[in-house]
Amino acid sequence: MSSRKLTRSIVVGAAAIAIGAGSYGVVSATAGGSSTASGGSPAASSGSGVGSGANARTGPEPGGSVGTVSSTSASGFTLTTAGGQKVTVKDTSSTTYQNGTSPASAGVVTTGQPVLVLGTDDSTTITATQVIAHPPASPASTASQVIAFRKGTSGSTKTVGQIPADYTQGQGTIATGTVADKATEASLTAYPGGVVDRVVELSNGDYEVHNIGVNWPHHVFLNHDFKVIGAGD
Repeated sequence: MSSRKLTRSIVVGAAAIAIGAGSYGVVSATAGGSSTASGGSPAASSGSGVGSGANARTGPEPGGSVGTVSSTSASGFTLTTAGGQKVTVKDTSSTTYQNGTSPASAGVVTTGQPVLVLGTDDSTTITATQVIAHPPASPASTASQVIAFRKGTSGSTKTVGQIPADYTQGQGTIATGTVADKATEASLTAYPGGVVDRVVELSNGDYEVHNIGVNWPHHVFLNHDFKVIGAGD
């Protein structure tokens, strides 16, 4: 075969692989050593519910993190999760603050303060829509199971609780607004230490929360009442 024909065959073959991968989402590494889907059909956003597209993270999506404030600046602050992950939090003019369950000002964010951040996640940077100081404590029984991310260290393939019987990675639709916030908060309360970079609603009405920055769990499952029902790799 001539070099021209060989080159053309390689290009055509590569294109076919790319098209096939696009149907399921191309897997790429994230900051936490986990994987996220990218490509495929982009999920549409709505202010209060679930996107209409496939579960494919094509850009920043609603998520959040929980940890201790390690430094502050004019534009926001940095928090450190229980697993040692550094997260940059950006404030905006529309960011709201709470101290427990009570409304507060930006002054509630001080070094050493435990905070829960909800907003739009882009890897380890979150543009905050809400910051909650003194968030609910994590249940010891679930928090102790989190495996912090360590480079070169594998996670676990274990599953706990209830995983939807027909669940496969990549299914569901991206959740936004209040739905995503409730799911993110519930997941981080049960399994702190990582960063939530997307929430999806499954066909049965349950939710899957994708967690990066930890070696386990990468997937946390909640029922339609936002109660954590299971977790796995």
